[in-house]
Amino acid sequence: MASGDHGTLYVGVTRDLQRRVEQHRAKAVAGFTKRYGVGRLVHAQGFGDVRDAITFEKRLKRWRRDWKARLIEETNPRWEDLYLHMTAAPPATPCSWIPDSHSAASGMTDWRAAVLESWTLKF
Repeated sequence: MASGDHGTLYVGVTRDLQRRVEQHRAKAVAGFTKRYGVGRLVHAQGFGDVRDAITFEKRLKRWRRDWKARLIEETNPRWEDLYLHMTAAPPATPCSWIPDSHSAASGMTDWRAAVLESWTLKF
């Protein structure tokens, strides 16, 4: 987490990322993140085993700041708040059956007109 673009950094481990980020953003927990205004999720990494996550957290806390920044920028070069993406509603998916001009021109969607034309009496 960060306080802003290239701001104060915070590293932590949690089982419930969304809940933990919401706590930091609401300043509900006294401590480092509240004191330094850290509330922007800029990097997250999943682990299958909590022990692996804790080992990585301890290693990451010893990293130089520029190494941490490089890690963030590999997947989030603009330091965007990933929490906003995580909680955003998925985009609406357009119906796939709506014909486009190519389908309509091929006659794939204009079957009714062909049937009606075949039933029309011609003189």
